[in-house]
Amino acid sequence: MALILPVKDSHPKIGNDCFVAENATIVGDFSCGNHCSFWFNSVVRADVNSISLGDYVNVQDGAVIHCTYEKTKTVIGDRVSIGHNAIIHGCTIESNVLIGMGAIVMDNAVVNSGAIIAAGAVVLENTVVEAGQLYAGVPARFVKDVPESLKKGEIERIASNYALYSSWFKQ
Repeated sequence: MALILPVKDSHPKIGNDCFVAENATIVGDFSCGNHCSFWFNSVVRADVNSISLGDYVNVQDGAVIHCTYEKTKTVIGDRVSIGHNAIIHGCTIESNVLIGMGAIVMDNAVVNSGAIIAAGAVVLENTVVEAGQLYAGVPARFVKDVPESLKKGEIERIASNYALYSSWFKQ
């Protein structure tokens, strides 16, 4: 059974039709919308500040979402895919975004709608990734505008696929 715990009287609020793997951890001042999924060994630690997610967000295996005490909360929009072993920390990620495997997005960064953060990229504090841009590298830098084929072929496809995958575990 998943570890879902209150912290200081803040209870996690999980939307309808969500999947939480039995070894996922969700604690504290957390809320998510509907059709989200939290995969094996993922951690959402809203113990020191709030974390909110929209609808159809998938937090893949080993990913960690956290924030900074009395400084930065984490806000994530709709249809966001957070790749395996990614770290999302005290930042804002708008809707329709793909965060690649092992990527790190740091405090006060903003990733705007339609953007892709490449696998292994490190988005430094206070970085603003404009809408529809691909960032890669360490530190992450603008590479190119995301073509429509990638928006539909990757961002939308992955978010939809994870909603499907999670249905296999809810039967």
